[in-house]
Amino acid sequence: MIVDVPYGTEIIKIKIPYPHEILAPNTVRCRDQNTIIMDALQHPVGKELFEEFAKQSERLLVIVNDATRPTPTSKILEYLYPLLSSHPAVRFLVATGVHRAPTKEEYQYIFGRFYEIFKDRIYAHDARNDSDMIYLGKSKNGTEMYINKMVAESRNVLVIGSVEPHYFAGYTGGRKSFLPGVASYKTIEMNHKLALSECACSLALEGNPVHEDMVDAMNVLKDINVFSIQIVLTGDHNIYAATSGDLLKSFEAAVQFANKVFCVPLKKKGNIILTIAPYPMDIDLYQSQKALDNGKLALEDDGIIILVSKCRMGVGEDAFLDLFCKAETPQGVLEILDDEYKLGYHKAAKMAAIGTHAQMWAVTDLSDDIVKKAMLKPYHNIQNAIDDAIKIMLQKGRQPRIIVMPSGSLTIPMLIGGT
Repeated sequence: MIVDVPYGTEIIKIKIPYPHEILAPNTVRCRDQNTIIMDALQHPVGKELFEEFAKQSERLLVIVNDATRPTPTSKILEYLYPLLSSHPAVRFLVATGVHRAPTKEEYQYIFGRFYEIFKDRIYAHDARNDSDMIYLGKSKNGTEMYINKMVAESRNVLVIGSVEPHYFAGYTGGRKSFLPGVASYKTIEMNHKLALSECACSLALEGNPVHEDMVDAMNVLKDINVFSIQIVLTGDHNIYAATSGDLLKSFEAAVQFANKVFCVPLKKKGNIILTIAPYPMDIDLYQSQKALDNGKLALEDDGIIILVSKCRMGVGEDAFLDLFCKAETPQGVLEILDDEYKLGYHKAAKMAAIGTHAQMWAVTDLSDDIVKKAMLKPYHNIQNAIDDAIKIMLQKGRQPRIIVMPSGSLTIPMLIGGT
C-alpha cells in the first residue's frame, strides 16, 4: 500500500507491504472559524471582555508564540486589530523560551500581514540576556522567577497561545507563554530539570512537577493583569476550538478540546514506528524529539522507531547533543544525569530512555555524523529506512507491524484496553 508521509513542506509516497496502522489526530467536526473565535471573545472565562480589558490598560503587551508552534496568531489578530491598532501603547513580545529570535520569514509566518504594520513594536525574547530580566520571586519548588521586564513594565498582558499535548509539561499553552516563554535561561533550566521525573509526561497535569511548578511560579505574577486566548487546532491546522479569559481557566477549558483531537486510539502496538515531526515542528532536532517521545507509546520492546524530520535549522539547543557525546550508550546518558544537569539534558534523557529498549533511526537533512552523535542511525530516504527495518524484523523471525504517525509531534497513541 502507498502511504503519504510529510517531509518539510513536501509529501513523500512510500510503499508499505506489511500490516500497518496510520495514527493521526482525530477527525473532528469544525464550526465556522469566525463563529469559534467570536464566541470565545464574547464569552471569556472568569474575565471581562477583551474590549474592556484593552481600554482599561494604559500599557498593553501581547505575548505570542514563535515559529516552532502552529498557533494561528495572525488569524486571531484579524479580530483584535481594531482594538490593538488604536491602543496608545501596545507592544508585542515573541515568546521564544530558549529558542533563537525568529527570522524575517518566521516573523511573517507568525504575524502575517500585521508584521509590516506592527514591526517597529515587535520584540523577540532573549532568555540569555540578563539585562532584559526582572526578578519576581520563587516558586514552592525553589524555581527563581526571572522574567522579561517588558511584562512587569506593561502590567497588562494579552497572551495568544495554542494547546496540544506536550511530552513533559502535559500540554502546551496557558502558563507556558510565561515559563518558559518569556523567562530567563536560569529560570527555564530550573523548571525543566523537573522533566527528568517519570511523572513529567504527555497529558499529565496533576502530579506533574513541571506543570505544577509552572502554575506555582505564576503566583509571582499576581500583580500582572492577564487576558488569555487559547486555540486548539485540528491535525491539519484548522481551528477546532478557542477559549478566552483567565489564564488558567481558559487553558483548562482548552485542554478538554485538545484531548478530543490528539488522543488517538491504537489497536495494537507495532515493532516499527514511523513518526514524523511535521512542518513547522521540524525546525530542528531539538524540537523534533517530541515526535520520538510520542511514537514510543506505540512501540513494542526491541522494536525500531524511525524519526522523520527535515531539521531545517540544524540541531537546535546544543546541550542535549553535548550530553550524548559524553556517553557511549543510552544507559550511559542516564547515568550521567545522576550527577549533573544542564538545560537541554532533559531532551537527551527522554531519547536515551527509548534507546535502552529500542533502536532509534532518523531520516533528516542533517549530516550523518551529527545524527550518530545523537545515538540515531542516519538515513536520508524514508523508503530505505522502512525497507531496512522490515528486513531486520523478518531476520528476527517477527512479523513486521508498522505504525505510521504523519503528525507524530501532535499524536498521543492510546492503546485500546491496554496501558
